[in-house]
Amino acid sequence: MIRLSSLVSRHFVLAMLVILSLCRTGVSQDLVEVSIPSTADQTTQPALMFLPKESDSDRKSLPLLVLLHTWSGNYRQKGHIEVAAEECADRGWAVIHPNFRGANTGPEACGSELAVQDVIDAVDWMIKEHGVAPDRVYLTGVSGGGHLSMLMAGRHPDYWAGVSAWVGIWDLANWHDETQAAGLKYAKQMEAVTGGSPGESETIDSEYRNRSPKSWLDSAVDVPLDIQVGIHDGHTGSVPISHSINAFNQVASQSGFAEKVVAESLISHMVQEQSVPTAERFRGMQEPRSHSVLFRRTAGPTRLTVFEGGHEGDVPTAIRWLESQGPRSPTRVSGSE
Repeated sequence: MIRLSSLVSRHFVLAMLVILSLCRTGVSQDLVEVSIPSTADQTTQPALMFLPKESDSDRKSLPLLVLLHTWSGNYRQKGHIEVAAEECADRGWAVIHPNFRGANTGPEACGSELAVQDVIDAVDWMIKEHGVAPDRVYLTGVSGGGHLSMLMAGRHPDYWAGVSAWVGIWDLANWHDETQAAGLKYAKQMEAVTGGSPGESETIDSEYRNRSPKSWLDSAVDVPLDIQVGIHDGHTGSVPISHSINAFNQVASQSGFAEKVVAESLISHMVQEQSVPTAERFRGMQEPRSHSVLFRRTAGPTRLTVFEGGHEGDVPTAIRWLESQGPRSPTRVSGSE
């Protein structure tokens, strides 16, 4: 009972902080709906955009935050976009909040070729139309947005100066089975996306593979990648923390940091016990953030953080980390793909 009360109080306080933040300057009024041409199917795709005032930004080096909506959301999803715009207004950053085919309930969404290209098209459009600096493009998302953030880090590693992925899904086939066992709606949604359940056919299995970060993260070894997950997710939330830890392990192993891989026994303990063993607890300085750090491991430019919390994100913390990464020179030519 004490624990439940403390959790309710903490979430109430966080909600009030978000509301106060939104009321501070009315920055949400500066969010503009835009239409971006798709190079994949020649449609126009909606997004919300924020541009800082000219006096607040150097347009020759204008950073861009690409904010991805959650699994069941779309580009009009409230909450994270307003907080992101507030944070970026203070920094003189631009923001784009693409739709990437909306909620993950049909084949055009959920990491499809169309959804992936929509994100790339949004970046290229911001570079072309609004002078965004190609070497200062940052990506973040929570839940379904964390899933696509990790997928984009592997699919297009040359686009990002930094990627911060929160409580994302690493392997859709595994998550299908986990959510089906838990009686959650997401299993049926994945079946609608892919055409069926894992194992029904090679065509369906290929859909699960192609839409999963697991199939692409080997290419993300040089991307500054921040993977964040709450210790209680999978219990009070829908995505077991093993997804985020396995994503980190994949990149760490592929980039030559085998000694940084989190052991299966430690993963099992954190998943089952919802705690970090004392010997493995984070002992560094706690940075300013909404959730205290319980466990942290770094392998090259990839960082894993397990925090005290559940299936949730912290946009200001994500942006502060992205800001610390600075520019990263792209190896592609904008609009060439």
